[in-house]
Amino acid sequence: MTSTGALPRAFALLLTACFIASCAGNETPRVEKPSAETEDVVDPLPSWIDTPNKTKIIDFVRAVTDPDDPAFAEPEERVATFDNDGTLWVEQPMYAEMAFALHRVQDLAQVHPEWRTQDPFRAVLEGDMQALAATGRRGILEIVVASHSGMGTTLFDSIATEWVRDALHPKFEQPYTELAYQPQLELLRYLEANGFKTFIVSGGSVDFMRAYTEAPYGIPPERVVGSSIETRYELQGGAPTLLRLRQVDFIDDKAGKPVGIHKQIGRRPILAFGNSDGDFEMLEWTTTGSGGARLGLLLHHDDADREYAYDRESNVGRLDRGLDAAGSMGWIVVSIKNDWKTVFVEN
Repeated sequence: MTSTGALPRAFALLLTACFIASCAGNETPRVEKPSAETEDVVDPLPSWIDTPNKTKIIDFVRAVTDPDDPAFAEPEERVATFDNDGTLWVEQPMYAEMAFALHRVQDLAQVHPEWRTQDPFRAVLEGDMQALAATGRRGILEIVVASHSGMGTTLFDSIATEWVRDALHPKFEQPYTELAYQPQLELLRYLEANGFKTFIVSGGSVDFMRAYTEAPYGIPPERVVGSSIETRYELQGGAPTLLRLRQVDFIDDKAGKPVGIHKQIGRRPILAFGNSDGDFEMLEWTTTGSGGARLGLLLHHDDADREYAYDRESNVGRLDRGLDAAGSMGWIVVSIKNDWKTVFVEN
């Protein structure tokens, strides 16, 4: 257990950067492969451009689901993990969860009038992001602790669900849940139709993500792995309550991702999809496993017209080490600009 005053550096830097710039059963039934005639007609990934990257993904799925192929993987081995921010939905210009934290400070200030003269809260209440950034890691930690703890899990879930429902992205002026990536949703469904269990493995707060992942992604709460804070069972007024404490339990980022996968999923994935250097170890853990075919993918944000263009120099979702290693590791770098016909879900 880690106290808030000694929060792991990876998590703190992840948060500070924002301001500086699941299947029901235990067994998965084998899905019969469609006939060659059907395959010629049905495109499993219609929002993907017909590029070599799309072909590699489809060839991988066909190989691991064909009992006659040397790469065949039994259904229980077909585990696929996806990062969330920047992989399944938009993460610029600020992680959605950090926007939520700032909103919570505004609400909580009604019962904390002293915050109006105390940094980092004063900076948030006055909209002074430069002053907030100047408070450094300590200030960001105070904001996160204040917005995510000191309440029961049921209340937190309600607050997070309401915020995700009502909040609008500053650029696209749509709810964040409308900014899920259509090609990724197709990939999730394609994998699931071929006997995969899909999981979200993210550095974000697991309780915040579980408040919304099922609706836009079709991934239930039990298939979400993320960072967490200490939670304690106690009776309040005679009613059982799970209280969110002001202490960090686990950080599911960078080297923490393989640990989180092992602890909560219990199987090494055969496919992992990320978009930043925070996903490096997850892809490394996945693709260096022994036996069978394995696939690592990185989403490269290179389309400023339809979304954003960023990689090596970005403070949010930086992709530097991963770009350098992708070739030698055999990872597929998916280009939003060149591999996707469309970006967001089309209603």
